[in-house]
This record gives sequence, C-alpha cells and structure tokens, in this order.
Amino acid sequence: MFSKLVSNKTMIIAGLVLSAFIIYPNIIHLSRDFSRHTSQVESVEYASFFLFRYAIFFTLLWLLLTVNVRRLTTRVLLQRFWKSLAITAGVYAIYLAISLAAGKHNDCFSGVLLFQFLVACIICSLTGHIYALYSEQRVKEQEIEQLQRENLQSRCKALTNQINPHFFFNSLNGLTALVRSDRKKQTLEYISKLSGVFRYILHSDKRGLVPLSEELEFLNSFRYLQEVRYADKLRFSISIPDQKKAMLLPVLSLLPVIENVVKHNMIDSENQMCVSISVTEDDELAIANPIHNKLDKTDKNGIGLANLSDRFRLLTTKKIRVENKNGVFCIFLPLTEGNS
Repeated sequence: MFSKLVSNKTMIIAGLVLSAFIIYPNIIHLSRDFSRHTSQVESVEYASFFLFRYAIFFTLLWLLLTVNVRRLTTRVLLQRFWKSLAITAGVYAIYLAISLAAGKHNDCFSGVLLFQFLVACIICSLTGHIYALYSEQRVKEQEIEQLQRENLQSRCKALTNQINPHFFFNSLNGLTALVRSDRKKQTLEYISKLSGVFRYILHSDKRGLVPLSEELEFLNSFRYLQEVRYADKLRFSISIPDQKKAMLLPVLSLLPVIENVVKHNMIDSENQMCVSISVTEDDELAIANPIHNKLDKTDKNGIGLANLSDRFRLLTTKKIRVENKNGVFCIFLPLTEGNS
C-alpha cells in the first residue's frame, strides 16, 4: 500500500546518491589514479571502468531498494538480509565476470570492493526493514482513525435517533388536543407541518452538518406546532443576516434547544415566552429566552443539552456555551464556515 508512495523516480535518485556514497573512496582518488596513466588510451579505459563500477553499484542499489521496499514484506530483519545478500552475490558475480573478461582483475577480490558490496547490502536491508515497520505503523494508525471515525459516526447517529421518540410523544399531545376540539382545518395544517418535521428528522440520520438555512426552515414548521400547542403564548423572534445562513451546524440542533425551553419553563397567559434567535459577532447562534421556572421539579431525564453538546463535539470539535444570568437563559451554538 505505502510502497506506491515511493515512485520510480525516487528509487533512481536514491540509487544514484547511494552509489556515489558507496564508491566515495574511489572518487576521492580519481584524480590521482588518472595521473598515473600517461597515455590517452589508458585514461579512457580507466574512466570507462570507473563508470562501469558506478553503474554496477547503481544497478545493485536500485535493485535492492526496489526489492526491499516494494517486494519484501517480512518483519524479520535476518530474512530480509539473507535475500538481499543473495542478490548482492549475484551482482558481484556479474561484476567479476565482466572485470576478468576485460582484464581488470586488480581489485576484484580486494577487501575494499567486498566491503562496498556488503555495505550496499546492509544499507538497503536496513532501509527496507525500517520502511516496512513505518508502513505497518501507518496502516495501524489509519485503521485506528477509521475505527474512531466510524465510532464517532455511530455515536452521533445514536444520539440523533434519541430525538425521534422524544419529539414524537410531544407532537401527539398537540395533535390530540386539536382533534378533541374538532378544529379540522387547523388539524390538517398541523398534520402537514408535522409530516414535514418528521421527514426532516427521519432523514437526519444520514447527515452530519447542514446549513443554518435548513435548520431555520425546519424551525418554521416546528414553531407552528408549538404555537398551536401553547395557543400563541410561545413566540419566536428570529434575526439572522442572509450571509450567515450558509454556515453549518449539526443537523437537529434547534429542536432540543426549543424543547428545552418548553420543558423547563412555565408558559401560560401570565408567563408568555418569546424565544429570540440571532448570530453573534463570533459566529455563534444565540438562542435566548426569559426564565419562567415551573413550580414542580422537571424530570431531567431525556436528551437535553448533553446530547446537543456531544453532537457538536463529535461533528465540529467545538463546544456550546450556556449563560444563565439576569433572568435570561441563553445557549450559544458555534457555527462552522460552509460553502457559499
């Protein structure tokens, strides 16, 4: 997998550089050895054989790097070394055959030449071993990242799905009241709005972040259900610039916030509720409402703000803020830049 990241061009460049490094002792004595040859023919022969030596080591190093990086997957260094040594011995045999045929047998069995071949073998074996360990580590990291991503998506889906039954029972209460009062036209409108709300909720499990404009469109249907339920004692004041409506937030962010308002506050003729929604200078969606505490203790089990906070953390890595002062409760939902 990761061997594809090492291109042929990289292999060639590495082979050229390492070859120069391996035959460096020969390079530094190149001018001195040239001076020993008095005739032009001898100088040309020496230069040709030097280039031949360089080409042999380049071929060897390119071959060893290709095999160690792209072919061998073993994590056992000794196995890798023996296979590399076999290739090195083969190339050395070719070098010997050509050298002896050309009459250049002076250094064929010298300690320096054998050492150079051995160093090439060791360097490529270690390089392949280190690269194999690195590749394996990267694969494990990617698998962990994938598992974490899938885990976060599953958790987010589970958190979102908790909304459905909670909202369903609240909506049935409003519909039941309309049916009992025999208001057919309003009941049909309520069912139409309820259908749109449920359609949005049911599709939410396939989505993560949505434009603020979609959440506001959903809120228009949802607010109708609440205004019917509370006989216009619950109102909304929405003031959001058009350029901010393309910003993103987790799907179904407004639903638990508004339900939190309804759940924890007394809403009647003496305690009318007006929920204001705006965007701050820091690109936070601010949802504020006056506090009208209920006389009885509200059951705190349910989705609540903990669910909303978890979804923001999972999908945006941002945190929501809550302020409760001067008789006003306000939730700040951080918005994320989206495509215009």
